[in-house]
Amino acid sequence: MKAKLLKTVVVACLAGLFVAGCNVYVRPAGVAVVAPGEVEVTSAPPAAPPYPEVVTAAPGPEFIWIGGVWTWGGRGWVWERGHWDRRPHPGAIWVPHHYEYRNGRHVFVRGGWK
Repeated sequence: MKAKLLKTVVVACLAGLFVAGCNVYVRPAGVAVVAPGEVEVTSAPPAAPPYPEVVTAAPGPEFIWIGGVWTWGGRGWVWERGHWDRRPHPGAIWVPHHYEYRNGRHVFVRGGWK
């Protein structure tokens, strides 16, 4: 009896550890990963916000301005405000996030440093 109870407890603990170590992501309906950094989304992004973006003074000569843009937040479009950023290495170029319409599908392409 004790051996059966011990076995049940061990199996339950191992199952709990396995489940706790797994990352579970539920993709919203109609959204699919097209390629690394690309996501098929449900609609085109909204128009740019009706207010002008305020570009503040650069914090230093090595910073560049990355303008605001609509990004895909998993369930819808989210406005990402512009900001100053430092190049990760000399000669790095910022490629902005962008949206494409391919073969009748909306695709969000994540930008980044190249």
